[in-house]
Amino acid sequence: MFQPTIGTNSSMASTKKVTVPVFVSRKESGEKITVLTAYDHPTAQLFDERGVDCLLVGDTLGMVVQGHDSTLPVTMDEMVYHTSLVSRGAKRSLVVGDMPFLSYHTGVDEAVRNAGRLIKEGGADAVKLEGGVVRAETIRAIVDAEIPLMGHIGLTPQSIRRLGRYHVQRDAEAILADAKAIEHAGAFAVVLESVPLELGRAVTEALNIPTIGIGAGPHCDGQVLVWQDAFGLNDDFTARFVKRFADLRTEFSKGVDAYIREVKEGTFPSSDNSYR
Repeated sequence: MFQPTIGTNSSMASTKKVTVPVFVSRKESGEKITVLTAYDHPTAQLFDERGVDCLLVGDTLGMVVQGHDSTLPVTMDEMVYHTSLVSRGAKRSLVVGDMPFLSYHTGVDEAVRNAGRLIKEGGADAVKLEGGVVRAETIRAIVDAEIPLMGHIGLTPQSIRRLGRYHVQRDAEAILADAKAIEHAGAFAVVLESVPLELGRAVTEALNIPTIGIGAGPHCDGQVLVWQDAFGLNDDFTARFVKRFADLRTEFSKGVDAYIREVKEGTFPSSDNSYR
């Protein structure tokens, strides 16, 4: 039976760097893969120290950091910037930088250049893009340029204008075709978003590369969540697939209230917080 290497505190977490080959090997070993989003240095550093396997610098930053209602406004320069913050904070975790909307849609050459920016300027270990069969040529070109790539199928948030709303994707034939096309093109893993759990199982069993689920059930090789959703900092998003593992909004609110109160009362700063 597999024995996990990640303990309950940072001193017990494995210090071995999670490279792409290590990541891929988890499928065969049966060790579930943990992925969280990260957008800045201190968060990346914390997640890395606690033993998260992979940090995804998602274009979800458009919604949870910038306040947009979709991921579409995020620019390539912004993705490079946030990826660089995360890569400097992560010593162990695999860092994957998202390719934002229109950074890979208008031609293979541009897609390769933009993927290269996330590696060269952002310090990422790999990149991620959305789409299956229609992106196979682009994926192959990026991989041929020695850039590891993670796919993303099922619900693809960059397609929201076409989809009309975020909803479960149930076309099993199309999703399986997308998954196989991504694997054949050379991707090392695939994110599977918002599909029925049995379809998540079918895709996982059909591929030799790891599947990372987000709303795709328990049978995927790993799971990813947006950290603000997972730890209760975002009250605006309540999807079925989200579980809250902490309530940071409540704790932050208590701290802010205490700070305001003590400053107003004149009890902060005290002599202990002052220089002599």
